[in-house]
Amino acid sequence: MLTITGSRQSYCDGIGRRSFLKVGAMGAAGMALPEILRHRAEAGSTKPASPRGVIIVCLTGGPSHLDMYDMKPDAPEECRGQFKPIQTNVPGLDICEHMPLQAKIADKLALVRNMSWTLNDHKLHELYTGFAGDVKAPFLSPPVRPAFGSVVSKIRSGTKHLLPQYVSMGPSDFYHIPASDTPLYLGSAHAPFEPKGQGLANMELKAGMTRDRLDERRGLLGSFDQMRRELDARGQMESVDQYTAKALDMMTSPAVRDAFDIEKEAPKVRELYGPDVKFKWEYQAGHTWHASRFLMARRLVEAGVPVVTLAEGGWDDHGKVNNASPQGTLFERMKEKLPVYDRSIYALISDIHQRGLQNDIAVLVWGEFGRTPRVNFAGGRDHWTRAGFSLFAGGGFHTGQVIGKTDERGQVPVNKAYTPQNVFASLYNVLGIDPDNETYSHPSGRPMHLLDDTNRITELG
Repeated sequence: MLTITGSRQSYCDGIGRRSFLKVGAMGAAGMALPEILRHRAEAGSTKPASPRGVIIVCLTGGPSHLDMYDMKPDAPEECRGQFKPIQTNVPGLDICEHMPLQAKIADKLALVRNMSWTLNDHKLHELYTGFAGDVKAPFLSPPVRPAFGSVVSKIRSGTKHLLPQYVSMGPSDFYHIPASDTPLYLGSAHAPFEPKGQGLANMELKAGMTRDRLDERRGLLGSFDQMRRELDARGQMESVDQYTAKALDMMTSPAVRDAFDIEKEAPKVRELYGPDVKFKWEYQAGHTWHASRFLMARRLVEAGVPVVTLAEGGWDDHGKVNNASPQGTLFERMKEKLPVYDRSIYALISDIHQRGLQNDIAVLVWGEFGRTPRVNFAGGRDHWTRAGFSLFAGGGFHTGQVIGKTDERGQVPVNKAYTPQNVFASLYNVLGIDPDNETYSHPSGRPMHLLDDTNRITELG
């Protein structure tokens, strides 16, 4: 929770002169919102914000491409798994039988089957930054580059929109994410806002604090600060007041509060997304599916947030291999996960199209790698960086197509492979950011290019 700090003097009602200005966590814990706003203005350009936005759905743990989007029914039994493919409304695009809703809207999807990654563990750096870093670095070590959303926030510094430029829906209890989803040297001003728990609750006015009373205190606050300005030879108080005022505006803005409130949606829309679901098979993390986050993500991007990330599911399905993985085979767990996952993707993409936002909101769905072609002794599949999928929708992309392919056992891409850098190059393009020319500054002062490989996934358009 962030508090606009100041004098500890209290009024007769017991409310401190500034203590009522608690507005929620907008970055690193403990930093005041005016300070964040000030840092952003000091850091940034004055480029106008683009109305377009990106929703990144991270299937943390590594989803099995062979049991979802790249099935091999003619492969040997030890490779093909237990599920059967079904036809979609796009010829040549078959997907798992447990995802019938997506089969109905495959014309609105672009499936990339020739992905590859570098890291063979759950650091998740490539998912959030596009950069693998040192493969020999200790587990949960920080990435070498800031998160994609933090970079976008940095580039968009100085925009006048009250909403944050980067929102993370939280890790779904998958503990690896905070180590990857970080602004690093870009600073706390560009950390993701997490709209959950107390942080979101603190955006509301406190009990007994009406808008009229808040306005009275705003005026009184101005009077005190005017006196302090007269004593401040350096003139710094005036800028502090500007950021305090913006923080107040953010907290009291109906548009900001409404964007985070899915109860504002019609019951028909909330029903489309469905309820949050707790799975029978509890395994490490991600055993609750938060369908509500998909709806909030759409609301936030529609309201003007450029980047929203959410992580769901817990897809590290090795099977019953040890005490860390004591419940359910891959196929038992995926029978639970795939139907709710299917509904969430169907709802999000359908909702975006129904609102006419398919050219404005891009959706990416992926994990940190695929799964081994051979089913292991415990009824699961292990980490496999050499092949996997990414799923795109909206963003003005060319959809209704399959991009790339793997060999007959799903082991490696045929001809060429795309990497996370190519994925992020495509997303930067959606946001109107040119990774060939845009840079940001390293603490050393040298300019940093956004990506090493700026080639987009050409088939997406």
